[in-house]
Amino acid sequence: MARGDGGKFIFLDDADRLLFLKWLSDVCESHGWKIHAWVLMGNHFHLLLETPEANLASGMKLLLGAFAQAWNRKQQRRGHVFQGRYKAIPVSGELASDGAQFRVVADYIHLNPARAKLAGGPHGPLINYPWSSLKHYSRNRGPDWLVRDRVLAAFELAKNGRGRRAYVKYLEERASNHRGTLSPEAMSALRRGWYLGDESFRDRLLAIADTQGLKTRKRTSLTSEILRSHGITEAKKIIQKSLEELELSLDGKQESLRKGDYRKVAIATLLKSKTEVTNQWITQQLKMGHENSVNRLIRKGKDDSETKKLVRRLNKMFKCVD
Repeated sequence: MARGDGGKFIFLDDADRLLFLKWLSDVCESHGWKIHAWVLMGNHFHLLLETPEANLASGMKLLLGAFAQAWNRKQQRRGHVFQGRYKAIPVSGELASDGAQFRVVADYIHLNPARAKLAGGPHGPLINYPWSSLKHYSRNRGPDWLVRDRVLAAFELAKNGRGRRAYVKYLEERASNHRGTLSPEAMSALRRGWYLGDESFRDRLLAIADTQGLKTRKRTSLTSEILRSHGITEAKKIIQKSLEELELSLDGKQESLRKGDYRKVAIATLLKSKTEVTNQWITQQLKMGHENSVNRLIRKGKDDSETKKLVRRLNKMFKCVD
């Protein structure tokens, strides 16, 4: 989820909401994301998403960056649109053992309009709220990137019309009789920390951290570290394709280039804009010297015509937003 900067509204009208969904669709296509549930509220949004290619960080950076730039242009303003970094909680995905986790998150997302008193109970049917995935569960129509089966299976419901209608009926009753609130146990699970799942799922996350050499002293910061590690896969693809485009080899030829070579700076600029890998990782991969030099070289490259031209060329190749 992400919230508007200072709590301000980020969806001022339907055009803003459609713009966000357009960019979400583009990112799902380019990054292979699968969305299981979503809702757009006035000043925030929630997504229950799956990243088969482990590229959450780069996808969110593109999604939020593209929407923010378009939103600022529309409003003729500058500055931050979103309040800091998005918040992400890993959710265990095994159907057999962890259906409860999908139930909790799907309930939380789909019942958000009821808690905000925008739909449900005295405010009309929950299904009438137009900016959530629930309507697609009811109609069995929706974008290709929306996957309904996982949530229905978590509730042990059939994937046919009968199962979908039972799911909507259940949510309507929750919205009417409980005003969209979740049980104390469910809210505790959502708020307790950095993951949703059993102990084996937690151990697998910790194993990822250990494999990548991530800091594990603070649980609250571990999620961010794990997501950053997932961006390494995407970053390696960017380096590979960029070197191929520039006809440079991965066999060590790039080591003969000086540390501040404009081609290295252009690739580093792309990595900083599309992923969340660290400066240390970038310097190790591109042989750019000390990690503290990366930001300085990128800033310097913004004033160099040759570097800027190459960055635009690579951006166009990767379909980045300038």
